[in-house]
Amino acid sequence: MLEIKEEELNKILPSDGPSIDEVKRYLEKYNDEYIVIKCGGSVLVDQNLFNIFIEDIATLNKLGFIPIVVHGGGKRISNKLNELGIKSEFIKGLRVTGKETIDVVEQVLIEFNQEIVEALKKQSCNSETINSKNNNIISAIKETDELGFVGAPTNIDRTIIDKIVNNKKVPVIAPLGLDDNNQTYNINADTAAGSIAKKIQARRLIIMSDVEGVLDNNKKLIPEINSSSINDLIENETITGGMIPKINNCLDVASNGVKGVVIIDGRKNHSILFELLSDKGSGTLIRQ
Repeated sequence: MLEIKEEELNKILPSDGPSIDEVKRYLEKYNDEYIVIKCGGSVLVDQNLFNIFIEDIATLNKLGFIPIVVHGGGKRISNKLNELGIKSEFIKGLRVTGKETIDVVEQVLIEFNQEIVEALKKQSCNSETINSKNNNIISAIKETDELGFVGAPTNIDRTIIDKIVNNKKVPVIAPLGLDDNNQTYNINADTAAGSIAKKIQARRLIIMSDVEGVLDNNKKLIPEINSSSINDLIENETITGGMIPKINNCLDVASNGVKGVVIIDGRKNHSILFELLSDKGSGTLIRQ
């Protein structure tokens, strides 16, 4: 990690982010370790939140951290399909993806992938696209017949990630994969981010969403949970519905070489910076 002088930090850090004193204490913590950041929800459709997200990624890059971005795009995909008069159907939260739909999904995600790269460039942060047409790193197989072209990752090619990172660029990854016949598959972004984090043994997987984190029965944020407390929370129905597979995915990642997985609220200003570079953190940390 570079030795960064205080006046430099003043230039790099947003004025409404963590304090310089706090940041200095955390600069060494993630030295040369990968941090996978999955963004979804409002961050991808609210221009203001998107701009803050881009600023945070650029800030991490300038501080010498190694952020790796995995993005979703569900709302954009739904909007495009509606425009084209193609009906969206979901099974257990996953979009049924027929031949017509997969072409639209791929197009929307690749366009968006490029948009993120361009936005980072404007913040003087070099980055590179990773998607099904360019630098593909995800090998996939069909999840189930009823879901169509929805894939499960079978392998992640980390050499491409390492090469981009070694050039001081931020990899920006679309949740798309290819099978042996070069057929494109739509992959749940949480699943893709989890597979990537495990493969590269990331220090952290940060999942940005539209929830504060895991809440107890009094709707208070639980700062940290592990496998035994997760089972209790599922049993007493504190964690329910769509949150169960999300949390189980996080636990799987935390049990396979990733030191911690955090669910943070992407609707809050600079939530990534507060999670990594402040005492209070943000969201819920999930450990094994």
